[in-house]
Amino acid sequence: MDFKRHIAANIKAGELSEEEIYSMLALPPNTEMGDFALPCFKLAKTMRKAPALIAEDIKSAYPADDPLVSEVSAVNGYVNFKIDRAFWAKETLGRVLTEREKYGASDEGKGKTVCIDYSSVNIAKPFHIGHLSTTVLGSALYKLHKFLGYTPVGINHLGDYGTQFGKLISAYKRWGKKEDIEKGGLRALNALYVRFHEEAEKDDSLNDEARAFFKKIEDKDEESVALFEWFKELTLKDVGKIYDLLNVHFDSWAGESFYNDKMQPVIDELNEKGLLVESEGAKIVDLEKYGMPPCIILRSDGASLYATRDIAAAIYRKNTYDFYKCLYVVAYQQNLHFKQFFKVLELMGKEWAKDLVHVAFGMVSLEDGSMSTRKGRVVYLEDVIQKCIEKALAIITEKNPSLENKEEIAKTVGVGAVIFGALYNNKIKDITFSYDKVLNFEGETSCYVQYTCARANSVLAKGGTAKDFAIGQVLPQEFELVKQLSEFPATLKDALEKYEPCFIARYAVDLAQKYNKFYFDCKILNAEEKERNFRLALTEATLITLKNALSLLGIGVPEKM
Repeated sequence: MDFKRHIAANIKAGELSEEEIYSMLALPPNTEMGDFALPCFKLAKTMRKAPALIAEDIKSAYPADDPLVSEVSAVNGYVNFKIDRAFWAKETLGRVLTEREKYGASDEGKGKTVCIDYSSVNIAKPFHIGHLSTTVLGSALYKLHKFLGYTPVGINHLGDYGTQFGKLISAYKRWGKKEDIEKGGLRALNALYVRFHEEAEKDDSLNDEARAFFKKIEDKDEESVALFEWFKELTLKDVGKIYDLLNVHFDSWAGESFYNDKMQPVIDELNEKGLLVESEGAKIVDLEKYGMPPCIILRSDGASLYATRDIAAAIYRKNTYDFYKCLYVVAYQQNLHFKQFFKVLELMGKEWAKDLVHVAFGMVSLEDGSMSTRKGRVVYLEDVIQKCIEKALAIITEKNPSLENKEEIAKTVGVGAVIFGALYNNKIKDITFSYDKVLNFEGETSCYVQYTCARANSVLAKGGTAKDFAIGQVLPQEFELVKQLSEFPATLKDALEKYEPCFIARYAVDLAQKYNKFYFDCKILNAEEKERNFRLALTEATLITLKNALSLLGIGVPEKM
């Protein structure tokens, strides 16, 4: 139930509408003051009274027989409202225990398709820790949109076009062996890529050779295309294992090369609309009046660029999916690129350009520094995940040596730690990934939330689930838990509107902390029957909600830890 809406409908405050009052209602910093508060300071001018007197009038006019509101008070220009604790608890627990794995879901997005472009790995290049944020952030947004009734389309816009493939063919033909590449996969390909750059620094003619090989791919040379397809197959096989580990899904794998035959119509349309001008031999769209450098569509040698392909891709996605929104989960370094090609689409008269959203995020690095693919300084994401799994296994073995299925539990904990570590902070912040931090069972981590779930599972295994429960006096620790549980649907809505899965991660930590305080302060299994049943219901509702929250982030929950 929307208690805020209920209160707004019952407040009489001059000429203010219900919607205006609803938007003014706030959450007091301390629940002892009330559950909702209406500040009256903005009303002083129009109502020509002191805020304290306005607050008294609103309090006096509020219906005394409202069964939901147990107390209304006027304090220092605020009207504070307390919801009946037992009613709030009954409403919240009833909803969670009825809806279960659907608790928090809605159909607000029914009939609306949202394209989400994320991960976008490069063919024949390592899947490194720099790809972590785009992959898990995009995946969480995919799951969240689906949970709230939208039809998401997950797109892996593969980097499968460019001179680097000419470099790889050159390197493979000079130094590669098929059996070594088959065995070594992406790492073996990357070693060839690194060697090419080392040798090209000594002999620049190698770069000419690479360009020639890429031209052969474009011209459909049989041998060159076969090698390119093989590199692509090896890459997708390797990255597929990591996507499976991270619980990441895609509906489309259409990469850059898919749009090769879709760029000319874009160039023709830009010409027809007088948007394409020549500059130093290149074809550009002049964006100076919008405070941006020109958007280069064709280089002086006639080659297309990222912007050309991205414009073609956006038009294709609109025509194919008729999206409500199209999200691009790409690092903030590309801010200008997205502003430019969004503006070009707007200038082309595509009214849906307003529905394109760049979901920018910060960079991820390890504590020991940066990376360079060309120079071979690469931190493979697979290695980071495996290290977290190994560390989780060591911690679990130390804490609970007799635990069954330790390896499987360690995998769930380790993978969860990697995902949660990337999603806990606001997306725009740069992250320094720390193994010790993400695997801290006492900190603001997925391990802590998963351990809380295991604790709740243990309580329910001993006490059973409460089918029927009555609610008497609700203690402060119980009410804090009820209130937190009731805020889950609003948290999801907020996370979706701001494209911030970190709201869900933080919510899960807050709920786990409130449950643990309740667990230590209130007897559960040894309580009197009435309190015992209520507290078992609280435990079950907490477990359901925590599992739902973690599931939306792509994180599993072991029953025991």
